[in-house]
Amino acid sequence: LPGVGSFGVGMRRLDELGLTELLPDLIAGGRPVLAVCLGLQLLCRSSDESPGVAGLGVLDAVVTRFEQVGPERICVPQLGWNRVQIAGEAALLRDGYAYFANSYRIAAQPPDTLAAMSTHGAPFVAAIERGALLGCQFHPELSGSWGQQLIERWLGRGDSC
Repeated sequence: LPGVGSFGVGMRRLDELGLTELLPDLIAGGRPVLAVCLGLQLLCRSSDESPGVAGLGVLDAVVTRFEQVGPERICVPQLGWNRVQIAGEAALLRDGYAYFANSYRIAAQPPDTLAAMSTHGAPFVAAIERGALLGCQFHPELSGSWGQQLIERWLGRGDSC
């Protein structure tokens, strides 16, 4: 589930392609799905970017815009490299640095997921994994060898799902 664009346009396109019912069913059935950047956000219930537009609802989360927290100025959109940290043991995710290009984020770990976190003004979800689902707010394809290794782990896991 690729991710460049806006939430409302992305959901409209998924609906036009007949994927708004299929994707949640595939994920619930344990089929491997990789969601990148906007793709991760589309898995949520909704986004402040497009009020009134429902997301896929796979993740019990709402996407919100980065906001100023405290005196430290943050740039929006976040463009560039940022640290990704995971607490606990994950099948796919590892600590490292990833390339981000986002103005919106999931602020807290969605229930029933393992999350890797990052910080841009305040902590936010950098990635989630749940079974065969891998969702990345960052772009693994732009994240050098660390991102390539993540994609390889996800691809290798597809045979066992």
